[in-house]
Amino acid sequence: MTDHNFDERRSLLRGMGALALLAPALAATRAGAEPVSSLPPAQQAQLAAMPADARKVHEDLMALPDLQMHGDEQILMMLYPGFTALDLVGPYFFFASLMGATVHLVTTEPTLAPVKSDLGLAITPTVTMADAPAKADVLFIGGGTAGTLAAMQNPAVLAFIRSRAATARFVTSVCTGALVLGQAGLLKGRRATTHWAVLPELALFGATPVDARVVTDGNLTTGAGVSAGLDFAVAVVAALRGKGYAQALMLQAEYAPQPPFPGGTPATTPKAILEPMAAMQAPFAEMVRKVAKA
Repeated sequence: MTDHNFDERRSLLRGMGALALLAPALAATRAGAEPVSSLPPAQQAQLAAMPADARKVHEDLMALPDLQMHGDEQILMMLYPGFTALDLVGPYFFFASLMGATVHLVTTEPTLAPVKSDLGLAITPTVTMADAPAKADVLFIGGGTAGTLAAMQNPAVLAFIRSRAATARFVTSVCTGALVLGQAGLLKGRRATTHWAVLPELALFGATPVDARVVTDGNLTTGAGVSAGLDFAVAVVAALRGKGYAQALMLQAEYAPQPPFPGGTPATTPKAILEPMAAMQAPFAEMVRKVAKA
């Protein structure tokens, strides 16, 4: 994975691609800000060359309420050894699809070598903590197990998170990434969620645990376990660009989950499966308690 600039993200969106070109002009015109004539010459030329019917489609979309097509957000997504890939990749798709935004994959390691997830999927970071932007619109921490515990005990990682959280518009996490935020002292007095297996442990960090897929408390937004990262990302996109933009990306991703059978939560999983799975998770919860108390 690499940083996505304005032009690269258009190819990612495919069917919405031309919107990336029109977004700055149309959003500015609607807001009464800079006119088309203030765009770079290359973009003005592309706009002029676009067929009238295609331009009309984009203008219709841009006229919809609660839809800001363009921005310049700086988004920091942390990569640490042993992270859970889906915690990161699901939200990455939605964040990288924000036209004009820049997503930085921030490694906790000293070099830009690929960082392996807990199941061996390696992702290449784009920046080290030392070189990451000083200010971010979104700070994101994904989860894991042993890797999360290591991140919770890494002073440099915690210092970085505190520094960026101090000025971020949104401080966020998915799954056990909330534990890292907690260890950094960012959950005190806040409502938050995390993976069901360690949800009660959030109280150790001064948080109020909430059993929900996505929980927002002020500028803090946390997602529950792994797959909840998709719900989480939709919520954050809506906060950044409006419900209409989020719905457009949901359609682009065909995000309309329909599991083939009930499950996925303690309440909907058969007891014969829940009990051994909970027993398997118990040692991790105990390690979290030890780290929190230390």
